[in-house]
Amino acid sequence: MEVEWLILADAAQVTGGKLYLLGGGWDRLTVSVLGQNQSMAIAVSFRVPWTQTNEKHNFEIELVTEDGTTITRVPGQFEVGRPTGLAPGQDQRAQIVVNVHWTITETGIYVVNARLDGQEGQRFPFTVVAGAIPPGSQARAPDQT
Repeated sequence: MEVEWLILADAAQVTGGKLYLLGGGWDRLTVSVLGQNQSMAIAVSFRVPWTQTNEKHNFEIELVTEDGTTITRVPGQFEVGRPTGLAPGQDQRAQIVVNVHWTITETGIYVVNARLDGQEGQRFPFTVVAGAIPPGSQARAPDQT
């Protein structure tokens, strides 16, 4: 089994086997004030081989600082079945969203670790920088004339 992909987003959910993202795919987060609460979504996909379907699997998503200090760790479990008509040997995808709420106290590099069944998976780094939110990044209603 493997971590197929991981996407950082402002918000995300999995419904009916489809991933819905809002503000997704970033690797740099600009914060205007340190010490405030931050919400983010971590969307991850695990590729499950045919031989490991219909079994429970444990995962862990961990958010750490660059030096390895844990900010939060979210454990979970999933099981992927074999739908009717699935060709023998075909892999399955398990998509999971973890919502994280944390206080950013310093800028720098952070890492999301994705583990599967106790094994190290992949590391996904991102950077937090201080600064003003860029103009035009917030939605506005058009001017009425």
